[in-house]
Amino acid sequence: MTHREILEALSGLLLAMFVAMISSTVVTNALPRIVADLKGSQTGYTWVIVATLLAMTATTPIWGKLADLFSKKLLVQLSLSIFITGSLVAGLAPNMSVLIGARLVQGLGVGGLMALVQIVIASMVSPRDLGRYSGYMGAVFAAATVSGPLIGGLVADSVLGWRGCFFIGMPFGLAAFVLLQKTLHLPVVKREASIDYLGATLIMAGVSLLLVWVSLAGQQFAWLSGTSALLVLGGLALIGVAVYVEARVAREPVIPLGLFRDRTVVLATLASVFVGVAMFASTVYLSQFFQLARGMSPTQAGLMSIALVGGLLVSSIVSGRAISVTGKWKRWLVASMIFVVAGCGLLGTIDETTNLVLVGVFMCLLGIGVGASMQNLVLPVQNIVSSADLGAASSLVTFLRSIGGTAGVAALDALLSAQVSDKVAAGLKELGVPTGAQHADGIPDLSTLPAPVRAVFEHAFGASIGELFLVSVPFAVLALLCVLFIKEVPLRTTVHTSEEVEAQGII
Repeated sequence: MTHREILEALSGLLLAMFVAMISSTVVTNALPRIVADLKGSQTGYTWVIVATLLAMTATTPIWGKLADLFSKKLLVQLSLSIFITGSLVAGLAPNMSVLIGARLVQGLGVGGLMALVQIVIASMVSPRDLGRYSGYMGAVFAAATVSGPLIGGLVADSVLGWRGCFFIGMPFGLAAFVLLQKTLHLPVVKREASIDYLGATLIMAGVSLLLVWVSLAGQQFAWLSGTSALLVLGGLALIGVAVYVEARVAREPVIPLGLFRDRTVVLATLASVFVGVAMFASTVYLSQFFQLARGMSPTQAGLMSIALVGGLLVSSIVSGRAISVTGKWKRWLVASMIFVVAGCGLLGTIDETTNLVLVGVFMCLLGIGVGASMQNLVLPVQNIVSSADLGAASSLVTFLRSIGGTAGVAALDALLSAQVSDKVAAGLKELGVPTGAQHADGIPDLSTLPAPVRAVFEHAFGASIGELFLVSVPFAVLALLCVLFIKEVPLRTTVHTSEEVEAQGII
């Protein structure tokens, strides 16, 4: 494909990616208001996020495998249709249960979009040139991350209310559907397909049980309880059976276990798991920090996110261009992990009194690290696998990054709930206010609270959210260690591996 043909195809793909990203960011700053309006709790707040991540995570490898068997264009359009349906239901949700269910449906579509866009682009251009186009992906990611909170805040503060935040992505989804129909023309490889339904079901069930356990333990039941034991043992057993099915039974495994024989795949996917914790924690909990610890409106909280996204935008474009020119990627990954460690460590020092300029600088450092690592962690894997395994390998990295992010958000939420509850109870006790009267375990509407009680909640959320970033530092350090041990292999300049070129006579 010529550069122009690639850009034409990219137009619809990048719009689809924008839709996937904005589905999370547009609702972030409206969440405190949504949960308060629907009478939800801190657990409900987190599950509005986790539901999408859970569905996205569990289905990513399935979308990747389907991309190796069927029309990639059709699959992207199917993902868009699922996303639009979920958005419509979410915007009309009368209670938290329906909203969380609709977010699950949205997650199915987002999982397809996040996996398939990278797969389609990788099937059009070589790994060496991929850095050039991943810069465009980074720019779209940044645009969605910047505009999402701003649009979400403005919509939530307007006459449309928070429900408009779910409707806002639907026109973009429809536009992407039409644009893909006109611009994306890929050859469909016709071959006998064998979908591993059993393996896919076992993977989704096993991962879901473990994520449910991480999300609810410590709140709905004790960490050391019969329910915990059942969820953990059940999840591990299902994953164990899934591994057996993938290795011994399935003709076309969802996750080809042979990929893990390569050290690059193992280390890149492990790094993705660990960096997922820091990436999702920053987008989910910083919004709560600005609104519940600093008393900002959704629009103001959206403006504060520019610091994070500015760093992300610059680093993703600069690193992508540099990698395309030189073919060297490891130095950028190592540097990005150092920035992630530094950003998380510095954000671990914030509370409700920290100077906002300093908070912005810390966010920018984290954004630089995340921007240069997120897309580029997929590159080493795509560089060594055959075109037949490209979809499964690409989605594997995204899948495990989402696992890390989902588990991280769920575990950090359990920690946040406990920390906030303890700090609020202690603060209210000092004021002589009954704890139950102020819903210490819920999401408060700060504007309705007396000044002394409001200060208690602001301190509780400010100090506790800072502690969450300290918890994420060890994970960022582990990601850095994984990247350090990846062996750098120069990026190839063909879409196919040298073995495929030789075997098939591809020119």
